[in-house]
Amino acid sequence: MPNPHERFTALYNTYQARVYGFAASRAGHQFAEEVVSETFLVAWRRLDSIPDHAQLPWLLRVARNILRDNVRQAARRESLEAELRTWMEEAVTDVGEHATERVAVLRALVGLSEADKEILTLITWHGLSTTEAAKVLGCTKAAFFVRLHRARRRLQSAIEATGTTTPRKPVTVPGRKLR
Repeated sequence: MPNPHERFTALYNTYQARVYGFAASRAGHQFAEEVVSETFLVAWRRLDSIPDHAQLPWLLRVARNILRDNVRQAARRESLEAELRTWMEEAVTDVGEHATERVAVLRALVGLSEADKEILTLITWHGLSTTEAAKVLGCTKAAFFVRLHRARRRLQSAIEATGTTTPRKPVTVPGRKLR
């Protein structure tokens, strides 16, 4: 029986092109490379789980799951961005004294990474405590505080990049506290 490195190399050399073809036919050539990489990463991690008699079907099932997960992730991202745009449009029509600041915060939030959006919204919109939010992210409370601090700094920089003044009071977005 070959060692794990030899087995993986043989698996990769034998099936890489077919997994790439499968991924390209489902998601296009640009995304196929990423799917192949993720598929063979899973294969390396679970090398002992790959059945000798059905290696290609196993690899294609993994690739299919990766494609499905990426579609779901893209749909969630698009949904969140659409929701943020809606709130931003609603904020533009607000007559309140902080409407300009609200729009600036929402614009800045849309431009942040998914990780930063998640950290900020867990605390401000979903009302979780820092302990609860740390559990959601699977990190320690101290690590969460560091991530939260960095996300707030990036949000502040993004707000300043919009050219508006920094909010002096907590900004609310349709019933939610942002800062």
